Amino acid sequence: MHIRPPSPSPAPPVGAEAVPDSFGINLHRADPTLARLAGLYLPADLAAHLAPHLDRLGALAGGELDALAREADRNHPVLQPRTRRGEDIQRIDYHPAYRAMERLAFGEYGLAALSHRAGVLGWKAPMPAAAKYALTYLFVQAEFGLCCPVSMTDSLTRTLRKFGAPELVARYLPALTSQDLDALSQGAMFMTEQGAGSDVGATAVMAAPNPDGTWALTGDKWFCSNADAGLAMVLARRADGPPGLKGVSLFLLPRTLPDGSANRYRIVRLKDKLGTRSMASGEVRLEGATAYLVGDPGAGFRQMADMVNNSRLSNGVRAAGMMRRATTEAIFIATRRVAFGRRLIEMPLMRRQLCKMLVRAEQARSMMFQTADALRRADAGEDGAYPLLRILTPLIKFRACRDARMVTGDAMEVRGGCGYIEEFSDARLLRDAHLGSIWEGTSNIVALDVLRAAQREGALPVLRDHVRGLLGNAGTLPEAPAALDRAVALAERAQAEPALARQAASALYHLTSAAAMAWEAARLNDPDRAALAAMVLRHRVLPRDPLEAGDPDAEAAATILANAAAALEAGLPA
Repeated sequence: MHIRPPSPSPAPPVGAEAVPDSFGINLHRADPTLARLAGLYLPADLAAHLAPHLDRLGALAGGELDALAREADRNHPVLQPRTRRGEDIQRIDYHPAYRAMERLAFGEYGLAALSHRAGVLGWKAPMPAAAKYALTYLFVQAEFGLCCPVSMTDSLTRTLRKFGAPELVARYLPALTSQDLDALSQGAMFMTEQGAGSDVGATAVMAAPNPDGTWALTGDKWFCSNADAGLAMVLARRADGPPGLKGVSLFLLPRTLPDGSANRYRIVRLKDKLGTRSMASGEVRLEGATAYLVGDPGAGFRQMADMVNNSRLSNGVRAAGMMRRATTEAIFIATRRVAFGRRLIEMPLMRRQLCKMLVRAEQARSMMFQTADALRRADAGEDGAYPLLRILTPLIKFRACRDARMVTGDAMEVRGGCGYIEEFSDARLLRDAHLGSIWEGTSNIVALDVLRAAQREGALPVLRDHVRGLLGNAGTLPEAPAALDRAVALAERAQAEPALARQAASALYHLTSAAAMAWEAARLNDPDRAALAAMVLRHRVLPRDPLEAGDPDAEAAATILANAAAALEAGLPA
């Protein structure tokens, strides 16, 4: 399905285009830093293999995929509980634009499968997380909603392979990793209840054993995204289990039973949401639904946490991608829109605003690649990699998702009144950005999880050593080592004073991302990236006088934005 708005005419001289329109831009070519970072974090042969796929996806994200996303956002999924003859079908109807996006995400690009099997995009082996997230980073610049089912399918597959019985894995893995949409089983996570959101110990849905070794689940799940998924991971309380978390187990819930009959649960209604409107979230009533126990019955939450953490990382990746799209749009507008006789990008206040957006977007991108690499190393069993992964994951989920709300809002301002209407990407980006701070744990919960990783996994010393390694001799960021020691001390104190959790998490995120950006800049010989790393430290970590006049970054910001604007031109349609 191809949905295209009228193509804009070639860009006229500055000042003549009253409403600049970037439709048709190749978001990969407009952002050459992505390819350079992919080459830094991926094996050279895989980076070269992915290059044409990233380029094509960049063109889709700035054109056809963007148009499909807008169409699906306007035409929400609809629950059809019954046929006109009264047959109970529980079907959700999706707009053809959403189905077309599924064919791209699950089918052509295999985003939910490429970490689990060989052959996706013609590659000889499962790909590391950095490859998956580089592709997702581009895809989400056009469409956020579908990335939730993609992420949950990928995360469910990972958790099932890690904890599921061999017969369950053998039965369901082929469908979970299929690129044939007719054979595909998408994944979901049914965890939230009216009385049990972040407090999983309050789970009330009950699980009773069946004579055949399966379990019967009964009760209501309040917020179930991808509500008609073929498979869902569900938390439920064993009927004979102890109170609290020890009595909560993890179950695999199929939508269709092995004999082909529908399982016994009902989608009561779909949610009317602020964002992610293309994707169906609903309320589910379990009516003795058949499910399979996954892993240790007394470790349900710990096992589900593996899926949640993978989804949290995906949320951070999506926040990074949305910030990049918002920043790209803002720079595009600022180089073309003229006010008071000057282009917006020539005005000092606008340059300052754009540079602050770029700082946040680049922080998140570096954290995305750093966390993806920690995931690769943890899965390979490298010493110290798992504690690093456990603390980097909530850090990116906490701070990047909050920053995305700011960056998408600022981008809307750059476009002005046109940014507030639904015909451009700004309004959808802003609505979707707010979800990242709620899904898989609110900001408070995730900041506290940073402390939990420090306490239970001994992650703070590991993170400190990792950041020190990135800093090297700290030639480009001389203030960073002392600031790092203070941030670690703050995080240690926060373990006894949880009210400091957000402050401590922010400090660790900013220092880690600044160090990563400086490390990348040295290897890529990129002075702009080094300057951005210094800005992270100066503006988001170190003390400063709010009444002091002057802008020490004005000259660097002008250079960085001029280079970013020049790079963006390479992505524009001829």
